[in-house]
Amino acid sequence: MPEESSIERGRYFLKDTVRRKIDFSQVDQHRGIRPPPIEKPFRKDGELVDLVSVGDWNGITAVSVESAIQYRESQRSFTGDPLTLDELSFLLWATQGIRQQLDAGTALRTVPSAGARHAFETYLCIFQVTGLEPGFYRYLPVEHKLLQEFQEDHAAAKITAATLGQSFVAGAAVVFIWTTIPYRMEWRYGAAAHKTIAIDAGHVCQNLYLACKAIGAGTCAVAAYHQDLMDQLLRIDGTDEFVIYLAPVGKVPPGKR
Repeated sequence: MPEESSIERGRYFLKDTVRRKIDFSQVDQHRGIRPPPIEKPFRKDGELVDLVSVGDWNGITAVSVESAIQYRESQRSFTGDPLTLDELSFLLWATQGIRQQLDAGTALRTVPSAGARHAFETYLCIFQVTGLEPGFYRYLPVEHKLLQEFQEDHAAAKITAATLGQSFVAGAAVVFIWTTIPYRMEWRYGAAAHKTIAIDAGHVCQNLYLACKAIGAGTCAVAAYHQDLMDQLLRIDGTDEFVIYLAPVGKVPPGKR
C-alpha cells in the first residue's frame, strides 16, 4: 500500500474517527487518577501583580455583540499607545477568566472547553502596559493575578524571529501567547484530546477579538511561528507544555475601532 501522505494525516486529524478506536475505560479519569490542577503551579514567593477585580475596571466601553461581530477584523498596525492595567485585566478575564471553580481540577470559565478541561496557560509578552515593567508574565486565573516570569533582553527582536519575521507582532502593546498542557485534556479523552485542544484555542482567541472592541484595540491571530524558538522564548519544555497560538494586541486609530 502507498505510504500515507502528510495531507491525508492532516485530514484524519480533523475528523473524529479516532474516538471510535479508544477504550475510554482506560483513560486516566476512568482509572480513578486525580485530575491535573486547573492552573500550572508557581512559586509562592514569585512576584505577583494584582489585576483589577472583575467588574471594577474603568475605561471599558459597552459594545453590542452585533457590533463587535460585524466590525471584527484582524489588525496588524498599532498606534504605539499603551494599554492600561484595567484594559489588560478585562482582556485576561474575557479570554480565560474563571466564573466558578467546581473542584481542584475543574472550573467554568468565560470560554467553552471540551469537558471543561481548559488545557491552556496564558503568557504575556508585555511591551507597553501602564504601571508594568516590560517582560514576560503569566496569568494566574485562580488568583486573577499576573506572575512576573522573567525579563528578556531584545524581546522584540526575539519574538519577531520566533514568529518567522512577522514584525507587526513586536509593535503591539502586549502579545498574548497561549500554551497548552495536553495532559489536562488527555486525562479525560486520551488520544481524542488533541483535536479538541485545537478547537478550544479558537474559542479563546475569538473572545480576545471581540473584547478588544470594548477598549479601542485590535488584534491578529498568529498561527505561523517557529515552534522551538517560541517554546525556548517562554522557557517551557516543548513536550508537556508548548505554544499553540498567539495574538498581539495594541491600540488602533479611531477609524479602525
